[in-house]
Amino acid sequence: MADRRAPLVAGNWKMHKTVAEAEAFVSALLPRIEGRLDVDVALCAPFTALRAVVDAARDSGLAVYAQNMHQAAQGAYTGEVSASMLVDLDADGVVLGHSERREYFNETDAALAEKVPVALDAGLVPLLCVGETEEERGRGETEDKLRRQIEVGLGSLDTARLREVVIAYEPIWAIGTGEVATPQQAQEAIAFIRALVADRDAGQAQRIRILYGGSVNAGNAVELLALPDVDGALVGGASLEVDSFAAIVEAAPR
Repeated sequence: MADRRAPLVAGNWKMHKTVAEAEAFVSALLPRIEGRLDVDVALCAPFTALRAVVDAARDSGLAVYAQNMHQAAQGAYTGEVSASMLVDLDADGVVLGHSERREYFNETDAALAEKVPVALDAGLVPLLCVGETEEERGRGETEDKLRRQIEVGLGSLDTARLREVVIAYEPIWAIGTGEVATPQQAQEAIAFIRALVADRDAGQAQRIRILYGGSVNAGNAVELLALPDVDGALVGGASLEVDSFAAIVEAAPR
């Protein structure tokens, strides 16, 4: 039997929080989660607050992720940051391919296929987001969409390193809408993603962590995090308040 996958609860602040607000959040959060050493916790902060969050979380076990990065080492890419720049800030990981990046900034699966190995080679944990729209689900295209995102997004990665990636399944129709996938929908989609990884390597599939994201809150976290293939949550709006985020961390199975 594969070793238990440690749950990961990651809060994606998106375009929220000044440096002062970020520092206050971390200061209030740390005492609330210090008893859950069996859960990995991360905050995905905007670029402007990354250094402050890293410093506030230092030596606590709380991980800090960026929300995006460019695949090039350097160059004429105004407004972008590289993996080495994130490492220079002592970031632990980076969110890649969030649906908002895909929709508003034309992020492509091909670009993500470049970004994932670059992040890993730099020592960053890539948190790759995948998911379908409401229209795609209605047309019965959920599995086709997930297959394309996984096969292309992880296609250039050495199979032996698959378990080092974190995947977040975020049905786009549930992000910020208050609508949540049913436990059955979440389990089926995440089990399908794990099966896609198993097509390349069954052992890696049992070790890779796959999160659920999409209007996760303190009220539904216990049920979602208890699902057999769900290894944690990528939390949006509920990560902006200490009480709700700490409650989701506490909801992770022991």
